[in-house]
Amino acid sequence: MTDTPPGLRERKRQRTYQAISDAAITLFLERGFTAVSVSEIAEAAEVSKPTLFRYFPAKEDMALYRLADHEDEAARVVAARGRDVTPLTALEEHFLAGLAARDPVTGLSDAPEVLAFHRLLYGTPSLVARLQSYTARSEEALAAELATVPPSDTGHATAGHRELTARLAAGQIVATQRVLATQNWSRISQGASADSLYEPARDAATHAFGLLRTGLRPYA
Repeated sequence: MTDTPPGLRERKRQRTYQAISDAAITLFLERGFTAVSVSEIAEAAEVSKPTLFRYFPAKEDMALYRLADHEDEAARVVAARGRDVTPLTALEEHFLAGLAARDPVTGLSDAPEVLAFHRLLYGTPSLVARLQSYTARSEEALAAELATVPPSDTGHATAGHRELTARLAAGQIVATQRVLATQNWSRISQGASADSLYEPARDAATHAFGLLRTGLRPYA
């Protein structure tokens, strides 16, 4: 069964989301997040303030909209994995592929526009705080998907343990990806190139996913 293409109304809605977000980010990068008013964003996006607030309840959401597609990315990777591929292997391979492609989500991108956006994001406390809600939704989506995977450990066979295990695993996986991406971005922001950091970043990711496989055994 294939996904139904979005209708005209939905496509128009998505274009409006994108137009508002693009206008907001352009202004934020030019003048700083706090210096830009909602009225200025509405004018730049050619929408009314009431319309703007119907799409985005807060300025922070306008800046973070470009991350929205990634909220359920981990869950989608798990859902689309091959029959004989474990969830963790699928996620590791996806992250490593992202590093190779210099995907901004992995933090390993030194494209000027990506650097500018990351400086805006990590240099604005309210955006960093708002980012936590996106992380929480990513965890929830991944946990829901992991809960559908039959556990290999019969000790987690009960429904309660199965749900708890999925939520704990999702929290650890999302946190691991966040730490890896933040470390990559931190090094690039200090002047390193993405190409020079690729091998260390790949090694770090392999190490991190290895720890996920063994749990907290090094500290046990």
